[in-house]
Amino acid sequence: MRWLAARLLAGLAIVLGLTAAPTPAAPDASAAPQAAAFKVVAFYSGTWDAAHIDFVKEANEWFPRTAAQNNFTYTATTNWDLLANGGVNDYQVVLFLDDAPHTAAQRAGFERYVRAGGGWMGFHVSAFTTDAGSWPWYYNSFLGSGNFRSNTWGPTTAVLRTEDRTHPSTTGLPTTFTSSVSEWYSWSNDLRTNPNIKILASVDPSSFPLGTDPNQSWYSGYYPILWTNTQYRMLYANFGHNAMDYSTNTRLSSTFASATQNRFLIDGLKWLAGANGTPTPPDPISDTAWYSLANTGNGTCVDARAAATANGTAIQQYACNQTLAQQFQFRPTDSGYSRIAIRSNPQQVVDVAGVSTADDAPLQLWSYGGGGNQQWRPVREASGSYHFVARHSGKCLSSTGSSANSVQLVQRPCDNSGAQSFRPTEQP
Repeated sequence: MRWLAARLLAGLAIVLGLTAAPTPAAPDASAAPQAAAFKVVAFYSGTWDAAHIDFVKEANEWFPRTAAQNNFTYTATTNWDLLANGGVNDYQVVLFLDDAPHTAAQRAGFERYVRAGGGWMGFHVSAFTTDAGSWPWYYNSFLGSGNFRSNTWGPTTAVLRTEDRTHPSTTGLPTTFTSSVSEWYSWSNDLRTNPNIKILASVDPSSFPLGTDPNQSWYSGYYPILWTNTQYRMLYANFGHNAMDYSTNTRLSSTFASATQNRFLIDGLKWLAGANGTPTPPDPISDTAWYSLANTGNGTCVDARAAATANGTAIQQYACNQTLAQQFQFRPTDSGYSRIAIRSNPQQVVDVAGVSTADDAPLQLWSYGGGGNQQWRPVREASGSYHFVARHSGKCLSSTGSSANSVQLVQRPCDNSGAQSFRPTEQP
């Protein structure tokens, strides 16, 4: 396997010591400084498999930005001895990005930390072992997974099913969602039989076959992806392996490309740290479900005129009737934007005609080509409805104020009015 060969060949020298995350810009001097809600320290080795090394690089860019936005601090280090000497005691959360402790002192120190209530989140390789008996507490009791059994290849997204939406880390997740690209691991132990393990998300059967190599793909079965051990404040995430061009060590995917998956990371960190954040809305838009979109201002639904799917078909308002012409899916692109695909022909998406940035530019169906005028950012409102912001113009999907059938929808400057507010209703 590529990752095993890479591990055997690895021999990179590591400079031990703390590497602090980039310092955010100084706040305005007139504003009172806000103390960080909690502190996170991330351990990594960065010595084997280009995909794992690249994940560490990306994590050490994404987490500092996320920390600045969510009022916590993030520090990265290759000095695993900090686990042995009490160097983690000032941190509320410990992350293992691409490895696990190796020495007896490091392992004992980590066990003391989590038994004392410290929070932990591990990714992908942090659970990998073919010798669980070398540290049975960690692999068999704490993680519960035992030995590595198999992996998918090559790295792909997966449709994940949220099994428990009551846990603080998953209340913000929809019933199903599409992960970022990863290689996926399976384990020798059946986590469902462990009374201390609560599985939070697993591979949805719609993902099969999972993998691109027929000899290293999953065609059926049950595969946990996110879970917690109820005896500790811990979370494990199976992802953490970017797709790579190994000949050039070029990144081909991002572990942080899924906004829904990122929601799990942020909410999970807050729970691990015991931070009291603002509750996440309980029913975000799924990227695998189909929805009708009812305008809260006039009660009509977003509709493709005459149920057509040809380029140029007007997107209009019409009395809600649950036909395929009124069913849409939000397929993520990046940075929180999605293309809004119509169920009767998912290649056709809601498009601002002519890539116009003008007020009242009409909306239509058009074959998806990646344009900013075909991408929309769903913004949840306090009521549970959404408004949708066009990527190219920053304007909102809007009705014109009329309640008549067949009036074409347009883009207008966002104004928080009912004309721009739409309530999604999941369709079978």
